Amino acid sequence: MKILSKMTIAGALLGTWTLVAQAEQVKVGISAEPYPPFSSLDASGKWVGWEIELIGAICSEAKLECIINPVSWDGIIPSLTSKKIDVIMSSMSITKERKKTIGFSDKYYSDSSYVVAGPKGLAMDPTSEGLKGKILGVQVSTNGQIYASKHFGNSLAEIKTYQTQDEANQDLVAGRIDAVLASPITIGQFLNTEQGKACCRKKGTVANDPEIMAPGVGAGLRKGDTELREKINAAIKGIRAKGKYDKITKKYFDFDIYGG
Repeated sequence: MKILSKMTIAGALLGTWTLVAQAEQVKVGISAEPYPPFSSLDASGKWVGWEIELIGAICSEAKLECIINPVSWDGIIPSLTSKKIDVIMSSMSITKERKKTIGFSDKYYSDSSYVVAGPKGLAMDPTSEGLKGKILGVQVSTNGQIYASKHFGNSLAEIKTYQTQDEANQDLVAGRIDAVLASPITIGQFLNTEQGKACCRKKGTVANDPEIMAPGVGAGLRKGDTELREKINAAIKGIRAKGKYDKITKKYFDFDIYGG
């Protein structure tokens, strides 16, 4: 990608020249499936949420013209590698497995653990023994699915996959599954809803697995796009230093989502 620029006359009376930069256009892929409070559609059909606002701030800081492109989550990496989109900014964890295929920016938030939630009246621990015989809901193509398969696959009655976490949560409320596995941020948002408060509670955090659990969430890029990665990294640092990151975050979270 290249940044195009042109010289224009700022004003005939002033007799001056101004360098006008035409912003680089970047197609930003996000999951087409809603993932509140990170991204979701409002009543008018506009994408809103913490991550949507963060994309806007990063693109503004990097002087990029960013166009949001919703893509099905299980096809988002192929869309990047086939150049249908230029970057993924959709709560994608930086993992060893994904780094075999794509590159990543620096992290822009931390989400390194997983928790299990289930009905209030059903006793269970977030362990292989504690979940024995249970039906566990996970979002498809996530680290949660990988973790569940590796650590609980032999003891669970079923690992049921969903396109969105909200679909898994709704099946939990309806009693069609026994528990869900997801990030503490995602589970926390669900448990704070009226439905979540009425039906369920957190059962605990699963044991750490450094081979699966990521050091953070970053922007996914094609491995050769070093220039774009450097711009995004600089923009992440810039909005944090200028307080823009915290200003956006305080609208959605009451804790430090960036982490140490």
